[in-house]
Amino acid sequence: MAHPKRRTSSAVRNKRRTHYKLTPKAVTICPNTGELHLRHKAYVVDGDLYHNGQLTIKNYAPVNAAPAADTTGDEE
Repeated sequence: MAHPKRRTSSAVRNKRRTHYKLTPKAVTICPNTGELHLRHKAYVVDGDLYHNGQLTIKNYAPVNAAPAADTTGDEE
């Protein structure tokens, strides 16, 4: 196996790692609802689904949402 002839200095190592950084997500404010949302994605405001600033689905309920559990405690 090959081994380095010299030790990599911390300065060289850190220069190489300068590109390993996170970039912030593109967030925008909807002109109609005033809600912050990710760009090019649908978003829910007060139970309604919006996309491109327009109401897409009124009273939107996600498909993968679990039904509400019965909390009365009358299980027999």
